[in-house]
Amino acid sequence: MTDQIQDLDACWNRIGVAGDHSCEILDKAVHCRNCEVYAGAALRNLQRPVDTGYLREWAEHFRAPQDRGARQDSSCVAFRIGREWLALPTRMFQQIAPKAIPHRLPHRTARGLRGVVNAGGKLYPCISLAELLGIDEAGGEASTGRHTFARMLLVQWEAQTYALPVAELHGIIRYASSNLRPPAATINKGIERYLAGVLPHEDMQVGCLDDSLLGYQLARTLR
Repeated sequence: MTDQIQDLDACWNRIGVAGDHSCEILDKAVHCRNCEVYAGAALRNLQRPVDTGYLREWAEHFRAPQDRGARQDSSCVAFRIGREWLALPTRMFQQIAPKAIPHRLPHRTARGLRGVVNAGGKLYPCISLAELLGIDEAGGEASTGRHTFARMLLVQWEAQTYALPVAELHGIIRYASSNLRPPAATINKGIERYLAGVLPHEDMQVGCLDDSLLGYQLARTLR
C-alpha cells in the first residue's frame, strides 16, 4: 500500500489545474477534483497506513492533563473613565447607547446622580461612576489606532437599569477568573473598595468591579 502511494502519478500537478492544463479531459471535468483519477488518489491516500510517530504524537496530546486554571470561565465589558480602565460583568449589560445629556431631577442631590437620560425612548437614572469612585474624568487618552467615542452603558441591578457615562468602550473580555490579581498599593482608594481584582489585558490593567458592591451603591443613589 505504501509503495502504491509513493508511486502515485500526481497528474494534476503536471497537466491539471496545478500544471499546464494540457489534460485531455480537463475541459470536460472543469477541475481535477471532478476527475476519477483525482478522487481515486484521494481515497488511496486516506487508506494509507498510519505512521507510528503520528500515533505516538497524538497519544501524548490526549494523555496530557488539561490546564483547568487557563479555562476562560468569566467575561466582562471593559471601559475607560479618565485614566482608569474598569470592567463590569457582562451579565449586567442591557445595552450600549450614545452619549446623552442628563436632565437634572429637582430636590435629588445624591452623590453621583446626574439626573435622567433618554435612551431608546425610555428614561433611565444617570449615575456618574467618576463621582462614585473618585476618578478625574479630565485625564486619560483614547486608545491608539481606534476610533473612540463617549458612550452610555445601560446596566441592570435588581430589576433597575442605570445609565453610566464612560469616555471609551473597549468591549467584551473573556478571561480565567484565576488570572485576577490583587490591586496595587498605589491604586485609587475610591476604586479599590469596589474591586474584585485587576485583570491584565493587552497593554491595560483593567479593574474588575464587584457587581454586588457597586450595585448596592447604585441603588443607594435613588433612595
